[in-house]
Amino acid sequence: MAAAKHPELLLLDEPVAALDPLARRAFLQGLMELTAEHGMSILMSSHLVADLERVCDHLIVLVGSRVRVAGDVEELLASHHRLVGPRRSAESLGGGRDVIEASHTDRQSTLVVRSTAPIDDPSWQVDRLSLEDLVLTYMGAAAPAGSRVLEGQR
Repeated sequence: MAAAKHPELLLLDEPVAALDPLARRAFLQGLMELTAEHGMSILMSSHLVADLERVCDHLIVLVGSRVRVAGDVEELLASHHRLVGPRRSAESLGGGRDVIEASHTDRQSTLVVRSTAPIDDPSWQVDRLSLEDLVLTYMGAAAPAGSRVLEGQR
């Protein structure tokens, strides 16, 4: 009903939380059509990040009422990487890379880093993050010490 008035800005809080997957897809497709037809901006709060990856172009992650990361979704995804390799300290990456999350086993390190520079070290397996991975990383990095789940040995 709010969209029928064609506002410049539409605020939605968990609009798809109670919908089944097909209804969520149809609803989000309808929102995309509204933005294309009427130039409307939509601000959406949601915990269903996987659904939003297809429709959002800007992301703001709030944890404890503080902005943890914000930016263009494509730029954020392009600048964040999961590195898996032999155990070593995060400082070994060198400058220009921010370590957002690090976990270690006896033999392996897994790091999530933010960097626009390429990761040239062949000992690292470099993977891109999904939007959900990115959001969970920043939410976990802001969690109190001891409340994070660390990856097990691979």
